[in-house]
Amino acid sequence: MIKKVHTESAPKAIGPYVQGNIVNGLLFASGQVPLHPETGEIVGTTIKEQTEQVLKNVAAILAEAGSSFDQVVKTTCFLKNMEDFAAFNEVYAGAFTDHLPARSAVEVARLPKDVLIEIEVIASVHA
Repeated sequence: MIKKVHTESAPKAIGPYVQGNIVNGLLFASGQVPLHPETGEIVGTTIKEQTEQVLKNVAAILAEAGSSFDQVVKTTCFLKNMEDFAAFNEVYAGAFTDHLPARSAVEVARLPKDVLIEIEVIASVHA
């Protein structure tokens, strides 16, 4: 059985997808970009600012699913420019203090709305 995850504390899906699905005790969260949940506007112009907003959006989806950053088992991070990796990593590390997930980080040619960062997560959920 698949349980859909939706929260008003994260941006609405801007296409034919959901914020996340829970299957067999795992949350598969759609990639989050730095959009403000209420306005849908891009937050920040730097990689640090945008990563902070992305992590807020991810945290909201995790909370709605009954999970947290401590339960994230895998992240995939898409960066517009790998030159931003060190600055991105500084902010990212703040979300994962007690537990480190597996991670992939790749540079991509373009992201939705021409943002600088997108992050998707897989996390375990509390039963």
